[in-house]
Amino acid sequence: MSLERQLAAGITRMGLEVAPDQQAKLLEYLALLHKWNAVYNLTAIRQPEQMVSNHLLDSLAVLPHLWPQRWLDVGCGAGLPGVVLAVMRPEWSFTLLDSNSKKTGFVQQAVIELGLRNVEVRCERVEQWQVQQKYDGIISRAFAEAADFVTLTRHLLADGGRWAAMKGAPEQELARLPAEVVVENVFSLQVPELEAARSLVVLGVRK
Repeated sequence: MSLERQLAAGITRMGLEVAPDQQAKLLEYLALLHKWNAVYNLTAIRQPEQMVSNHLLDSLAVLPHLWPQRWLDVGCGAGLPGVVLAVMRPEWSFTLLDSNSKKTGFVQQAVIELGLRNVEVRCERVEQWQVQQKYDGIISRAFAEAADFVTLTRHLLADGGRWAAMKGAPEQELARLPAEVVVENVFSLQVPELEAARSLVVLGVRK
């Protein structure tokens, strides 16, 4: 099966609406990731077919559970899920942050080549980074355990903002959250061609 058909079939199975030009852009991103990966070792997954399920579909699966408007992707690595989300939500703004300059260098290049005008890329350590305008949502895919994730990024969350942590089976991690953090929702995600358990945990600050 071609990558185009594999992506389209996965999107259909998840019940998502992704315009043809967005699907083309996602595959363009995948091609860049595959090309750069040979030199920069951005992801352990080498095969484009696996990248479709493990990276693109996995990132798309969280989309129905997210909210507008300003997002921070912490520990974005090669741009996941931030680049995928930015392609899908051009009216939202995304900051993609990682402390690895090799990875942010790739992400910056991908953002330019894909023509994404709603993305800012930063190479910083999140706990030392300060912003004037805080974020409505902070997401991470493989950044840290949930307790560390919320503690390290708390100063960047806007009033009323929430965290979105992409996890496998999260139960044990959630038991270790700080007292002021409340679990608002745990969404079980079905990602086509991915055997592992996947979930999205939405966390807020206790009122």
